[in-house]
Amino acid sequence: MYGLTMCSLTWKCVNCFEFEHSQPLPLQDWNNNVTYKAAAAEAEAFAYAYARRTPPLMVGLTLVNAAASKGAGTFLLLLTLTSSPPLPGRFITRVPHPQRIWIRGKQLARSIGGFKPPPKHLLSLSFFLKQGGGWCNSIRKCVFSKKTRHGSSHYMEKQIPFEGILSNKAEENPDFYNWNRVKVRYCDGGSFSGDSQNEAAQLYFRGQRIWSVVMEDLMSKGMRYANQALLSGCSAGGLAAILHCDEFRHLFPRTARVKCLSDAGLFLDVPDISGWRTLRYMFAGVVMLQGMQKNLPQGCTKRFNPIMCFFPQRLIASVRTPLFLVNTAYDTWQIQVSLAPASADHHGNWNGCRKNYARCTGSQISFLQGFRNQMLHAVRGFSRLKKNGLFINSCFAHCQTERQDTWFSPGSPHIKSKGIAESVGNWYFDRAVIMAIDCPYPCDHTCHNLVFK
Repeated sequence: MYGLTMCSLTWKCVNCFEFEHSQPLPLQDWNNNVTYKAAAAEAEAFAYAYARRTPPLMVGLTLVNAAASKGAGTFLLLLTLTSSPPLPGRFITRVPHPQRIWIRGKQLARSIGGFKPPPKHLLSLSFFLKQGGGWCNSIRKCVFSKKTRHGSSHYMEKQIPFEGILSNKAEENPDFYNWNRVKVRYCDGGSFSGDSQNEAAQLYFRGQRIWSVVMEDLMSKGMRYANQALLSGCSAGGLAAILHCDEFRHLFPRTARVKCLSDAGLFLDVPDISGWRTLRYMFAGVVMLQGMQKNLPQGCTKRFNPIMCFFPQRLIASVRTPLFLVNTAYDTWQIQVSLAPASADHHGNWNGCRKNYARCTGSQISFLQGFRNQMLHAVRGFSRLKKNGLFINSCFAHCQTERQDTWFSPGSPHIKSKGIAESVGNWYFDRAVIMAIDCPYPCDHTCHNLVFK
């Protein structure tokens, strides 16, 4: 079994904290509020259980040195890879030779801890970044990224925790804990799709080559034996998982079970609060600067401008491989960067709401409800295909599958009694058709919302 996680565009929430429920309390004495008391008790129980859990598996980094000879560059090509011994369980009894691969998203780096063909394998491509640091869409930003962990392995962490869908503990990750797990860390700034260079600025965009070299390297190390595989990614990695999903499928025989998972990757082409399309402008810089036109899905580029084909809403219905979308209806990255960015908020009216959903006015909540409606419209055709899956919860968050508290834990987010881990597992193993769409804010009390100071 293989699990591969692709690059994700998510930031470290250094100056933020979380609420354990999503509904702002009414203006009354909180000490007498039953809803608050129940939520506080649940949060306290969760915090106690979370603090007592065993530390996550830490995995080091290893360079893929063969990348340089193929034009991908050694400083970019890294993965985090580990392998767990196969444990007793339904996966082994269900599959004659359980080999599954799972790909998921966060910056390009690799470390090998025993990559053995016979056991299950989980491969993860992923990308961590601070706010606004995901894609590289201008010469200035790309030159700056070269000297950070978003652009070079020289500045990356020496070890990375494997949590959430990457956890090796059955009590934290019941469906995928005994897979071989690989995390490929992303630092190309273009969701593994660029192929161009600017020699004057000493910038070489090699995302597509990196993808190809990583796949070739992993296939040579045993991934070719997998009969079950999952490609996953968070944020920019979620977008990469969508862009490369069908490519990934073609690596395996037709008899293999191969699916893809995109977490917080549903970036929408919608107007911001001023009427300007901020994200379209950003994506235009990424696509043109990094020469992505020839690498984007041709079925889309034959009908639309290539810039439009970097938006998942124009791709998801045409992905042939089964695809699962995990997304919050009020994605905090999109609120802060593309819906209500400071550049569009000339009078600062959104300063509070941008950081804390509880400080949004009625008109601002109405605007965000409109964004949710646009998201639901974008997945309408996608959701008609039973091979696909959905989990859209009405929370203010970004990336939920690599965090243990939101993936699978006491008090994790649920839609109609089903959490994210259970929903993804049921979909992947064909135990159920999953099209879970939450009721609008503020009905969901299970959210782990991000609030920025």
